[in-house]
Amino acid sequence: MTIDTATAASQGGRAVIFRLLLASALMLFLELALIRWLGANVVHLSYFSNFVLLGSFLGIGAGFLVSRKSWSVLPISLPLLTILAIGVLVFPISIERSGSEVIYFTALEVSGPPAWLALPLVFALVAVILAGPAEIVGRCFGQLPPLWAYRYDLIGSLIGIITFSVLSLMHAPSIFWGVIAVAVYLLLADPKRRLVAAAWAIPLVVVLTIESTKPGISWSPYYKIATTAEPKFGTPEEGFLLITANGVPHQMMAPARWKMEQGERIYQTPYLRLPANTLQDVLIIGAGSGSDVAIALRKGARRVDAVDIDPRILQIGAERNVDRPYADPRVTRHADDGRAFLEGTSRKYDLILFALPDSLTLISGASQIRLESFLFTREAMASVRRHLKPNGAFAMYNYYREPWLIDRLAGTAAAAFGHAPCVDTFAGAQAVISVAVDPAGQRCATPWTPAGEMIAPAADNAPFLYFRGDSFPPFYAITLLAIILTSVVVARRLGGPFVQMRPYADLFFMGAAFLLLETKNVATFALLFGTTWFVNALVFAGILVVVIAAVETTRKLRTPPLPIVFAGIAASLALAWFIRPEWLLPLSFWPRLIAATIIAFLPIFLANVAFAKRFQDSSDSQSAFAINLLGAIVGGCLEYAALFTGYANLLIVTGLLYLIAFLLVPRGAVRAA
Repeated sequence: MTIDTATAASQGGRAVIFRLLLASALMLFLELALIRWLGANVVHLSYFSNFVLLGSFLGIGAGFLVSRKSWSVLPISLPLLTILAIGVLVFPISIERSGSEVIYFTALEVSGPPAWLALPLVFALVAVILAGPAEIVGRCFGQLPPLWAYRYDLIGSLIGIITFSVLSLMHAPSIFWGVIAVAVYLLLADPKRRLVAAAWAIPLVVVLTIESTKPGISWSPYYKIATTAEPKFGTPEEGFLLITANGVPHQMMAPARWKMEQGERIYQTPYLRLPANTLQDVLIIGAGSGSDVAIALRKGARRVDAVDIDPRILQIGAERNVDRPYADPRVTRHADDGRAFLEGTSRKYDLILFALPDSLTLISGASQIRLESFLFTREAMASVRRHLKPNGAFAMYNYYREPWLIDRLAGTAAAAFGHAPCVDTFAGAQAVISVAVDPAGQRCATPWTPAGEMIAPAADNAPFLYFRGDSFPPFYAITLLAIILTSVVVARRLGGPFVQMRPYADLFFMGAAFLLLETKNVATFALLFGTTWFVNALVFAGILVVVIAAVETTRKLRTPPLPIVFAGIAASLALAWFIRPEWLLPLSFWPRLIAATIIAFLPIFLANVAFAKRFQDSSDSQSAFAINLLGAIVGGCLEYAALFTGYANLLIVTGLLYLIAFLLVPRGAVRAA
């Protein structure tokens, strides 16, 4: 039996491992819960969930640094979580977000603190809360051999992700999240302080219970959904129901007849511009609560595939839409990502309709990818064209907010179909874009003329439809600068002079590179398999499994020297850069999955073999891990470079960071490895 095994197998070692598993699971669970819950209750924060993620990284890094000290931050973690929850629910705020450099689908009237002020505040609160369980993990690291501690930290993190994913699958309300978090907090609390911790837990459970049992409130895997009456139009019994997602009006469910005769003109316009369409087979992406489906049925559609990414909104439509569109035998519901459904079906359609497919949230772990981002790229529009019959047509409508966005979408359609579409605008912000495969099949009121300078179509490599692209958004720059400065101050105050951290400088750059690599893989799998929460959860769980495999390989096998491992990282990154994800889209599911997994996870595996080889020889595992996490914060800021470089070129930045890490590896460590 080795020393490592003997240490872990002892009774004290088993107790430390159990505590480490609990704290690591709480850490990941709490991170995911805060991203979801704050995004649901602080209006517009769901557009900035990456900042909550960065706050979590800082908190975890700070917790590891605190774990080396005699004082503790754990006693204030649960109280602060309770205060945050009560403050957000009792004094609701919204982040003011206006301007035209990036478009947000939001309430027309906004109030509250500006983003550059609110986001650093949320960042700081999340950091202090996460520092509590991270401190426990750090203290356990100090009692175990480095790779043993890292191994169980990863297993605990995987448990946290799986637990939260199961709750998402169940559409569980926030009270379930709170009870689980509180239970683990109490298990981890010092027995002498457990009664105090329980006293703080009670108001947290109470406010979450009130939130969860409030009439009309339900949770989907993406949103906190509220259904309320809209008296100025009619009663819910008459078919009028306002659906709010994360505090923002999202859909107005109303009878199809009212929508066409008294509602917005966008619903009627596609059928006026495409009068010869037979509507034999219709695909509606963004079907939501069913109003667009009901209109298509009234227009004579004989078969409808209704696709929406949110299963809860589809369910509301099935249960409460007065026209009962989802009960019609001509309609098939699909809870799926629109682009993924389009790429996965072999059916040809007479009409494909994008019916207001705008989301109010980002894919977790990706700074600018929204749920619908890959639906409006030039490659997606080409796929739409391929899925139409010879006399088929396409239309999309929404409240697009800015003329440049309307023109960008119209230009994307024109490029895919080879001729100009019909473009109808209403009240400045609303627009309908309609185009037929055969130009003779469309009847435009007036020829489309761009309102200004045309912006190139978005692409799968840079799916940033709502980013104008002429300059870096100032509020991003301000907020990211504040985050980096805060991180530097925290690291200096808790970790001491930076010169003392020099032996682990390579781990800092490994952390930054790994975060960029993770972001690139999230984007790749979102394109290849959809932006659904399930795909996202599988990607993060898969990354953890691969990291565990790398740790176990390093523990149990003789691995190549570090120079060879870093050379393998460079080669695998070059392979991932050369093979573009869109090349894999035509493959059937299993070959696509196998190819994507090998290309995405090979550099992750090799990168973590390199990290594990360095980490196992660290004399201060707590400081080493903290520095790695602080590097991840820098990587999280660097990922915004994708707005200009695209995701493929993030791999070049990743390669440069790993090169710097290799050059900073202490010479003794290179020879020993």
